Amino acid sequence: MKIRDVISQIETIAPLAFQESYDNSGLCVGSPAGEVNGILITLDVTEEVIEEAIRKKADLIISHHPLIFQGLKRITGNTPQERCVIKAIRHGIAVYCAHTNMDNVIHQGVNEALAAKIGLSSCRVLVPLRGHLCKLVTFVPHAYAETVRNALFEAGAGQIGNYDCCSYNLQGEGTFRAGENTHPFTGQQGTLHREPETRIEVILPRHLQSSVLHALLKVHPYEEPAYDIYLLENPHPWAGAGVIGEFSSPLDESSFLNHVKKVTGVPVLRHSPCTGKMIKKVALCGGSGGFLISEALRAGADAFVTADLKYHQFQEGDGVILLVDAGHYETEQFVKEVFYSLITKKIPNFAVHLSEVETNPVKYK
Repeated sequence: MKIRDVISQIETIAPLAFQESYDNSGLCVGSPAGEVNGILITLDVTEEVIEEAIRKKADLIISHHPLIFQGLKRITGNTPQERCVIKAIRHGIAVYCAHTNMDNVIHQGVNEALAAKIGLSSCRVLVPLRGHLCKLVTFVPHAYAETVRNALFEAGAGQIGNYDCCSYNLQGEGTFRAGENTHPFTGQQGTLHREPETRIEVILPRHLQSSVLHALLKVHPYEEPAYDIYLLENPHPWAGAGVIGEFSSPLDESSFLNHVKKVTGVPVLRHSPCTGKMIKKVALCGGSGGFLISEALRAGADAFVTADLKYHQFQEGDGVILLVDAGHYETEQFVKEVFYSLITKKIPNFAVHLSEVETNPVKYK
């Protein structure tokens, strides 16, 4: 098993294209071509986690938080981060991190995992990503339209929400004149040719553009296929910041707060003043999500569960929404189970371990 094989399973769910511009998700230490015999899953990479990987003979660590977040100017061993890098390299341990790309996918992401634990249903993205979709338009002889469409679908084009194999097709006529040194599929060199063609339109994620184009060029019968690519500002149906969902039955605020405490295991909750409302519609964002308060309000949420809220951010609830800070570690911890489930299902009969090291740097008394 190669490291790249494991990475591909994760990035199929959470493409690196979905990470924020400030992030450093991906393979931090090691080579994609390296062999992997055991995997250790953690939320954070610490020296204790590296030691655990050594003991368990895991040569790949999968972490949510990046080991190298901002660029290292030196590796001297003077900081815990530098010592982790040194020890990982010395013992042949690769480190892969999936951070905001896992935050920004609703299916099998950080927020879906938290929403499931809390018991929300009918979840959708709170603030969808934009600029991550494009449209491919191509033109093909009628007899080859089905072949080309299927190739595009197989490469990942044509998905709109919960529908796949989506395309728009329009019949028309194309013209061309083949020049010297050409080998036209139909028509003759130097002669204007008219060909009945099907115009095929499909939507695709931008990060799949290269593979979809490769599929098109591989099966299209023309020597020089014509195609157009348009960048779309449509909201992405399953990628973006935060989620919002609902309880089947509303809870009073006290019961809701106790429920969040029990689910996350946080001993103390910080929250804004109670509003006196029943809690049915809940927005959430695992980790630091204060930037989404206004969006949660706009979406009509009764409560917003996140972490790392600042003093003045609690005032933004304004008696309309219950703001709940349930801890950074506590609201993201369930992503470890997501990694474990994903890898063990895709790669059965393989040594995959959940770290037993407590990596939460925040302590309560």
